Amino acid sequence: MQPPDHDHRLCSRRHILAGASAGFGMLALRAMAGMPMQRRARAKNIIFCFMDGGPSHVDTFDPKPMLKKFEGKPIGSAAVTKRSQSNAGRVWFGSPWEFRQRGQSGLWVSELFPHIAQVADKLCVVRSMVGELPLHGQQNLLLHTGRIIGQAPSFGSWVSYGLGTENQNLPGYVVLNNDWVPNGGLENFGSSFLPASHQATMVRAKGVPVDNITPHDAALIQRRKLALLAQQDAAFASGASDSSIIEGAIANYETAFRMQSAVPAVADIAAEPEYIRKLYGVDSTDEHQRFYATQALRARRLVEAGVRFVEITCPSFDGNNSPWDQHGQILQNHAKNARITDQSVAALISDLDQRGLLDETIVLWAGEMGRTPHTPKISSACGRDHHVNGYSIFMAGGGFKGGMIFGETDDFGNAVASDPVDIHDIHATLLHQMGVDHEKLVFRHGGRDQRLTDVHGRVMRELTA
Repeated sequence: MQPPDHDHRLCSRRHILAGASAGFGMLALRAMAGMPMQRRARAKNIIFCFMDGGPSHVDTFDPKPMLKKFEGKPIGSAAVTKRSQSNAGRVWFGSPWEFRQRGQSGLWVSELFPHIAQVADKLCVVRSMVGELPLHGQQNLLLHTGRIIGQAPSFGSWVSYGLGTENQNLPGYVVLNNDWVPNGGLENFGSSFLPASHQATMVRAKGVPVDNITPHDAALIQRRKLALLAQQDAAFASGASDSSIIEGAIANYETAFRMQSAVPAVADIAAEPEYIRKLYGVDSTDEHQRFYATQALRARRLVEAGVRFVEITCPSFDGNNSPWDQHGQILQNHAKNARITDQSVAALISDLDQRGLLDETIVLWAGEMGRTPHTPKISSACGRDHHVNGYSIFMAGGGFKGGMIFGETDDFGNAVASDPVDIHDIHATLLHQMGVDHEKLVFRHGGRDQRLTDVHGRVMRELTA
């Protein structure tokens, strides 16, 4: 069943707003969310570990012995593609890291990820991802919004809109930020034309997690101020041609009021047992790993508390480049990024599993692109450039098959050789696991029904149990 038409919603909203003086609790705008349930949901939550900048597929989950065999030899004109930074004079570049088969499944994982290798049997790896443009901003927006130009709601906003939150004291969509805004900007996390109540709430790794989270007034005074604000906004909204923006802001006021006690409690990991903190790496001497570990542990606590969609960003250790964007010094910098994230991602999967939460929580690990299997010149300082002609991501939990590889690239990792997959397919499949039909999760905007996957996407039943 489709969500009700936008115009019909306005009538019920205005009716709700007319009684706003009784308190913001009446503004339960989550009732706006359509519930296009197609089946019994396998998963209830998503944790998205966003590997900003593009990890190299041929150095992580897609081993290519031919790269070593032909290392230093020109790639030739046949290997040139517009979907990567390439020309015929570039040379093949083999992986500096060894691959081994891991777990009972024999899944190939690079030595870059010794901890993730230990949970190999939980991973569903897609090796045949294809993007559109080898540019960070466009690919980030494609990954998050389904469109390279953005101007559309983030995936997390769609999940919040479609399913709401299980905890009325917390938002449906939270981004655990590590002091880095990816290329494409905050639009990656925005709600666009969806009500503002579905945009991401940002939680910092360092310092106070959320601005103004500590109230300056007593609860009774705050409530009176909010009631007055509700009356004023309701009067303004009643005369507006489209009151959805105003109503979304009102809903955010109410959520913010309730978050003042809920967010500090969930964000505080001090009460976690010492062995759990060590499992994630919270005790690391590397501050970037420590910040990432803190956010990964918070992610588990947030889904436990009922937040639908949690995204964890990577810290930029040099403050200038997208974290995994190594055009040079890949040996040094990919290793550092792996140290920062590997232990915490593996701990998150293991911890969820031990608590019986992995069956209902999807962990998505993905960057916006891969890296070229070639480079201008082999040297100790060489790197890999942008590549969207074939790269890897993985899912764990939430009904995805573990210890599985889907799709393949050619012998050099330069292009998809079978079963190409795009981000619309991934979005459709993730929504399917959440019990939502991606073709029916719509919002009327610009004269037509808009959806996350637009006119694309297929549910990849090959990946799910």
